Amino acid sequence: MTANKHGVVGRARHRLRPTVERHALGPRIYFVGVRWHEWHLGALILVVLAFGFAFGFVHDALPTFLAVAAGVWLIAKDWRDISRHRRDTSAWRLGLHRPPLPLRRFSRAEPLPLVVAAVAAAFAVINLLSALTPNIRWRGHLLLKIEAVKELHVFHALAIPASIALFVCAYYLYQRRLRALQLAVALLLALGVFNLFKGLDFEEAIGDFVAAAILWAGRGAFYVRHQPVSLRAGALRAPLVLVAGWLITFALVVIAAPGGTSATTLVRETWDLLLWQPGPLTFHDDVGRLDLAVGLIGVATLVIAAYLVFRPLAAPRDLPDAEVRAAAREIVHAHGSDTLAYFKLRRDKHYLFSRDRSAFLGYRVENRVLVVSGDPVGPPGAIAELLTDLAAFAEERDLAIAALGVSEPLRLMFEQLGLRAFYMGDEAIIETERFTLEGRLIRKVRQSVTRLQKARFTAELVEVASLDDATLAALERVSAAWRRGRSERGFSMALDALRRDDEDETLVLIARDDSGDVRGLLHFVPSFGRAAVSLSSMRRDPDTPNGLTEFMVVKAIELLRKREIDELSLNFAAFARLLHNPENKLQRLLGRVLGWADAVFQIERLYRFNAKFFPRWEPRYLMYERLMALPRVALAALWLEGQLPKPRLRTPVR
Repeated sequence: MTANKHGVVGRARHRLRPTVERHALGPRIYFVGVRWHEWHLGALILVVLAFGFAFGFVHDALPTFLAVAAGVWLIAKDWRDISRHRRDTSAWRLGLHRPPLPLRRFSRAEPLPLVVAAVAAAFAVINLLSALTPNIRWRGHLLLKIEAVKELHVFHALAIPASIALFVCAYYLYQRRLRALQLAVALLLALGVFNLFKGLDFEEAIGDFVAAAILWAGRGAFYVRHQPVSLRAGALRAPLVLVAGWLITFALVVIAAPGGTSATTLVRETWDLLLWQPGPLTFHDDVGRLDLAVGLIGVATLVIAAYLVFRPLAAPRDLPDAEVRAAAREIVHAHGSDTLAYFKLRRDKHYLFSRDRSAFLGYRVENRVLVVSGDPVGPPGAIAELLTDLAAFAEERDLAIAALGVSEPLRLMFEQLGLRAFYMGDEAIIETERFTLEGRLIRKVRQSVTRLQKARFTAELVEVASLDDATLAALERVSAAWRRGRSERGFSMALDALRRDDEDETLVLIARDDSGDVRGLLHFVPSFGRAAVSLSSMRRDPDTPNGLTEFMVVKAIELLRKREIDELSLNFAAFARLLHNPENKLQRLLGRVLGWADAVFQIERLYRFNAKFFPRWEPRYLMYERLMALPRVALAALWLEGQLPKPRLRTPVR
């Protein structure tokens, strides 16, 4: 009985002791036998405040506001644990708890850069105001027993540029720049020392040291790498900018100073103005506010130098060489069953390979967005690792990730990377065995084919590699006439040339008139592992009769069927579902907007042309990371596809 009694007491004491259990999703806290969540603590704070207010114990507005904010924040960041069906689905983080992504590196301090950027900016302002205001009298008297007045002024002067530099660093801390973290820690430590020696400002010094410690503890959240420090990439440029800023300031001082001023005085005045300190000279009249102008020049110089120092690691600019393209081509031959896989072999795309080089993806960088072209190509087991490497590659370079023309199966894998899906349209797949010109619904296409046949138009399907130079030149003339001076379009669903030296698997359907002249063409690329081809380009002479395009498509279906090709990926119909089968009010609104845009982008007309052949529709998606980044991603996609002209401010890729 006694032993049993001691056991009950021991268990009761154990239940009263708080315990922390380690878990993959974050620590779990138990007290009095109950698991406590952060929202419990937030609700408890609000309940205590409510009782205190009801019984007249709460009076001070600022502490009350801070306590209410803390309670609401604890509930908001832990809101998924409130309901049982969402509980234990999110991982603990410094900010809002979120479900971990299977294909992305997870950091519990991921929200830290935003927090420390705001804190660093606030501390910079506090330190700047402290440096520009007089010392507290008793602290100043105490410091005078240790150092002279001249030293006090020196530390005041040093604190000003250090505070401004920390304020500039705050933006790059928000951008997760690793070099900004290192410089910010050094500046905070220096400001802590300056605050002690310029006026025994213990409050500011302690805050600086604590902020530096927090920054260093959360350094894992700052993963954006920088351009290598070299004479070309920044080791010399930033000092040159600083020297140029000083020389400009010195020139202004020389112009504004009275005649006969000594060089020593001019140099001292320059340094004092750059440090926002009163110098030995006094300016009047038109140059009376030279100090303000010089101060702004100093800030601008610091900002430019910071840009040069904190630039992220650049994405590759040189396009793949022949050996790399050959490796990509082998993977496409082995695993390129997707109808868009062959388009990865465009010569204007960069490649990212998996670690074992069994899979790859094609991409371009526009508008600070890494845009992936369609689905990655490779064995299914290597795609997940490749996407994980893609995230690390983009994070190190401070690039947003997007993917254009992603299929339904790969959409799920991109979502595991943290990307969202935006429906961008449907791919029209024609099954050659099932296609027929019989029936009332397809009579207009049948009439077009009959009319062109009576006009003695013919069509042949040949390998591009077998074309002679004269035929190839005729095809290029038709293509140029169709474009009417416009540049070639395409990124994810078109090749960049009709014939290339390193590619010879493509087919072309050539339409000729009764004189044997080339009047139209359809260019097809193969899919490997399935009997399918994809349309790369569709061109005709503008002077040909109406219906020639329908004639070429029908003849292509018949000739591909003879070659035992089962599927033809015809064209991509952008936003077809929004135009014809909207599912909610938002999609109906977007459909109306797209109807207005049809005059420029021919969205409706292209859909109606595809629908004539009764294809199977397969959706394609635009994948993007954050809702706020969607306009930037859309602009990058329009530039890449050639739908919008891009301002050329930089040298094009080589």
